[in-house]
Amino acid sequence: MKIDTTFLRSKVARRIFILFILCALLPIAALALISFGQVTNQLNTQSHRRLHQASKAVGLSIFERLQFLDAEMEMVASKLALGTGGPIMTVPAGFGKDLQHRFKGVARITDGGRYTAILGRVPNLPEFSFAQKQILNDGHTLVATQHPPGMPPRIFMGRLLDPQQPTKGLLVGEINPMYLWGIGDYQNTLPPMTELCVLDHSNTLIFCSLPGTVSFPKRVADEMARGASGRFEWRHEGTEYLAGYWSIPLKFSFRVPKWTVVLSESKTDVLAPMANFRRIFPLVVLMSLWVVLLLSTSQIRRNLVPLEKLREGTRRIAMRDFESRVTVTSGDEFEELAGSFNAMASRLGRQFYALATIAEIDRAILSALETETIVDTVLTRMRDVFPCDRIGVTLVDPDSSDRARTYIANDNPKSEAWVEATQLTAAEIQELRDNPESLIANADEGGPHYLAPLARRGSKSFWVLPIFLKEKLSGIITLGYADPPEHSHEDLAQARQLADQVAVALSNARLIEELDQLNWGTLIALARAIDAKSSWTAGHSERVTELALKIGRVMGLPSKELDILHRGGLLHDIGKIGIPAAVLDKPGKLTDEEFLLMREHPRKGARILEPIAAYAEVVPIVLQHHEWLDGNGYPDGLAGEDISLGGRIFAVADVFDALSSNRPYRVGLDRAEAVERIKQGTGRQFDPKVVEAFLEVMAQEDKESQDQAAQSPSLHRP
Repeated sequence: MKIDTTFLRSKVARRIFILFILCALLPIAALALISFGQVTNQLNTQSHRRLHQASKAVGLSIFERLQFLDAEMEMVASKLALGTGGPIMTVPAGFGKDLQHRFKGVARITDGGRYTAILGRVPNLPEFSFAQKQILNDGHTLVATQHPPGMPPRIFMGRLLDPQQPTKGLLVGEINPMYLWGIGDYQNTLPPMTELCVLDHSNTLIFCSLPGTVSFPKRVADEMARGASGRFEWRHEGTEYLAGYWSIPLKFSFRVPKWTVVLSESKTDVLAPMANFRRIFPLVVLMSLWVVLLLSTSQIRRNLVPLEKLREGTRRIAMRDFESRVTVTSGDEFEELAGSFNAMASRLGRQFYALATIAEIDRAILSALETETIVDTVLTRMRDVFPCDRIGVTLVDPDSSDRARTYIANDNPKSEAWVEATQLTAAEIQELRDNPESLIANADEGGPHYLAPLARRGSKSFWVLPIFLKEKLSGIITLGYADPPEHSHEDLAQARQLADQVAVALSNARLIEELDQLNWGTLIALARAIDAKSSWTAGHSERVTELALKIGRVMGLPSKELDILHRGGLLHDIGKIGIPAAVLDKPGKLTDEEFLLMREHPRKGARILEPIAAYAEVVPIVLQHHEWLDGNGYPDGLAGEDISLGGRIFAVADVFDALSSNRPYRVGLDRAEAVERIKQGTGRQFDPKVVEAFLEVMAQEDKESQDQAAQSPSLHRP
């Protein structure tokens, strides 16, 4: 099975994963070690206790068998003692075959040391010591051991045939050790998996079921010499044993100090259950590790994958990608968090879009210098931020507080806005003053007059944003809805901010308009002042300017070029300020000096305007309007394209007005003759393209005159 570990790239995931592993494995390992130690100690303790009890049971069994053997020896002796007194060669009747299993051999020994075998053979009978003979003569049963070199120890039991007549002899039997220890084919009374060792009172080994040479540690031998029972651990041929010992009290029955029975069991057998535990424990740990690994990865992935998605969503939001959504289907708090995150992203998207759009509108309206441009921007862009059915902008007449015009966005964005005249009442103006931030109104309640244009186009509810300039109502932005709108505080704040920016833009536009009006008024006044210097040139500058503008429009000049023509026309003769009135109004022909002085007026005019940077584009018109296309003009003798277009246009307009007007030295030509003079100068004095446009203007004026004459026949009646 392949485990997806990509989520572990997260530091949090790795931290939680390691925490899972540690929290799961450390308790398991600690519990296992503690359990292992406790179970091992418990097994050792129980085994010691069991071996101790078993050694006592085995010792009692050996003691019982000795007593049983003693009883059999006594009965055999009694039978033999009641015999005829002849030689005894066989076991007395009544003692069965079992006696042969319990004794290897039985023999009678008389005082003379005569040996008579009664059962089997008892070779190499031991020589009893004086003390042992004394025990026998006292009528007690004697148990003695013999340790022949290189052979297993031998155990003998002896007693007198008749304690009352010691001369009858001694009955000695060599005990079968297998019977005595309860092992072998005849019987096996030892507990399973145990080994039996029997030591005499001098800790000399009498019997041991373990192979090889057995020797107990000195410490253990000392403990067994001092005590009657106990437990210990020892090692034999590389195998560790648990052992229990118990001393058989033989002193009173058989006149020997004691035999010590040691019952041992190897640790391997004792701790066999723990061996299984040690073999199973790594598998349990490994299985636990895999279970923890699977559960932890599953849970971490379940918890961190949503976090990863939320982090990715946050990164996209930081990159201003507000359209992406986080999908979490965990069915827990993460899914709820993802829903809240998506709602937040949607709201942020709307907020950022609104702020961006408002910023664009702000830049558009604040950079616009015309009121119409500002109104058009509001009508076309405000619905991008605040969706509505209709939108209108009402501008109050600056010269009247109750007259206004309402601009309504056309259903066709490419068409111009609808415009309707509106009348404001004092109560309506006061209501707007009382609600300077915004106002919600309904058409069903007999709404204000300024709402009528939108109400007639289907709107029933209105969100009204009044615009005040210098505490005077200057405009109203109205959003129309079919149903009552619902707006948040953020919407209100943003709409109010936008309305305030519109107020600033309208204020700037009006200021620009006022400055423009002042500028034009100043230019016109200056032009009239120039013309007023000579009664013969009164109105010359305005007429020339009007004709030049007509020629420029026919030639398709842009508004900026027309504006330059307009300013340049009003100032084209400003240099005449420096020409004496006697020269200007001289009825006769000018002298050469006067003529040269007169020809300097374009240069004088250009020099007058040069310090004014705003009129830099006007200077060529002033300087070049007397230049000829063939280079015979003045003051610089420019020719062709070296003469600015404005200069070439004004050359035609200025000459036409001069020819048509009276002068002190001549009478003005009629219109047709003046036009003919212009035609004659085409290509020499005048630009053919300009003359062509001039002729078209003349034709249009003639047609308009004819149309007016046709529409007003009474004026021509005699």
